[in-house]
Amino acid sequence: MKLLLISNSTNAGEPYLKYPMPRIDEFLGSVREVVFVPYAGITFSYAEYEAKVQARFAEYGIKVRSVHRSKDPRRMIREAQAICVGGGNTFALTKKMQEQGLLKAILGKIKAGTPYIGWSAGSNVCCPTICTTNDMPIVEPESFKAIGAVKFQINPHYLDANPEGHAGETREQRILEYITANPRRYVVGLREGCMLHYENGKLELIGSRPMRIFKKGIAPYEVKAGDDLSFLL
Repeated sequence: MKLLLISNSTNAGEPYLKYPMPRIDEFLGSVREVVFVPYAGITFSYAEYEAKVQARFAEYGIKVRSVHRSKDPRRMIREAQAICVGGGNTFALTKKMQEQGLLKAILGKIKAGTPYIGWSAGSNVCCPTICTTNDMPIVEPESFKAIGAVKFQINPHYLDANPEGHAGETREQRILEYITANPRRYVVGLREGCMLHYENGKLELIGSRPMRIFKKGIAPYEVKAGDDLSFLL
């Protein structure tokens, strides 16, 4: 498998996809065309989403083809040189992918070695389920099951902050609830500006910020770039 799972598309104060694009370009290597899944986009059209991603990818000579334009999205996935799944609402993304049979099709391609790139919701759907998304369930998918290319759960945009005056649960408390209900599963809190790269049987954290690890029976702890992450595999 060859995966690039990105926490967020855009760092604060930066242009769209600016920070991850050098890594995306390096990850793709000689591949210069990606099949894009835009279904997490809600407040703008799929065509607008495709154009926005294409504008950035074009700077690196990469062509973007969106599955929403095809009468047979699964065939596009089967024939893809690389797959890219954008962020937005994870529930909407999952529902549409389930309806079109894309989850199984993408998993097959990933297992065959096709490069997969996802950011935010696009990284979350690479997990066994979407249960650690931050998103509101604005639509109801068939189930919470996702692609399942990795064995752990990702919480993108992971935040430590507990705003002053906020009496509700923190992000950590929410994840602690999840691992209590799902004791066999690891959850990784992937902070903004960071990504996970899996290739040649090795998983590595990329970015200047640590990643927080959650597992029932173990106190949450931090790992940093260069640390051994084989326990997640």
